[in-house]
Amino acid sequence: MSIRNSFKSLFLFGLINLTCVSSSFKEDEWTALFNGKDLNNWTVKIYPYEVGNNFENTFRVKDGVIQVNYDGYGDDYKNRFGHLYYDIPYSHYHLKLAYRFYGDLYPGAPSYTLRNSGVMFHAQDPRTMPTHQDWPISVEMQFLGGLGDGKPRPTGNMCSPGTHIYLADTFFPTHCVNSKSKTYDGNQWVQAELIVLGDSIIKHIIEGDTVLTYSKPHIGGDVVNNYDPRIKIDGKALKSGYIALQSEGQPVEFKNIYIKDLSKRNK
Repeated sequence: MSIRNSFKSLFLFGLINLTCVSSSFKEDEWTALFNGKDLNNWTVKIYPYEVGNNFENTFRVKDGVIQVNYDGYGDDYKNRFGHLYYDIPYSHYHLKLAYRFYGDLYPGAPSYTLRNSGVMFHAQDPRTMPTHQDWPISVEMQFLGGLGDGKPRPTGNMCSPGTHIYLADTFFPTHCVNSKSKTYDGNQWVQAELIVLGDSIIKHIIEGDTVLTYSKPHIGGDVVNNYDPRIKIDGKALKSGYIALQSEGQPVEFKNIYIKDLSKRNK
């Protein structure tokens, strides 16, 4: 075979392989976690109530979005931290959603929750949480909104209730670490993505930019109270868990929630 024909054959072989790879990626369809109509396949846990008690309709569907609203809470928020859990746990996946803040911080809510929300992942099953447990043992992709004061306030940060991570291959015991994202003021929708590969690499993406990367999530530390000690096994690697949307005093909305299951690629 001539050299020219050899190069031609190699080119065709590479083209065929590329087509096959592209086809395999196309088979990984995005799955909608939210149908835009109701909260089917989602479970609520709000402190200090039993799992399934959506106190005063905190989590609701309005105009095709999941809305977090406190209009029935009375005069004081009373630290009724809550989470809305999707009913299926995941280990390796790519999650994407849009969020936006609206309205004012509810009276009595902690000041640090101003324009603050997030998505929890690798979270414990809400059915394993005592009524007075405030936060799920989990890792959080924290969402922050700008305060309109010209000061930087990044979003897509990491917080770790009852957990720890490694940052740049170094154990990182601090509760939160800021991302390198831009600041997003006002009530605009912000696109967030999360890539989770079991207890290995985790990436936070905001508006298409990777803003934070870390690894080795595992149980440990504090910032979670009144938990069942049989669940909080410090040092245990977090390889999978539930995905949950947060309520902590700031009205917020979520929409376009999709997941791509990557577990088949890691077998």
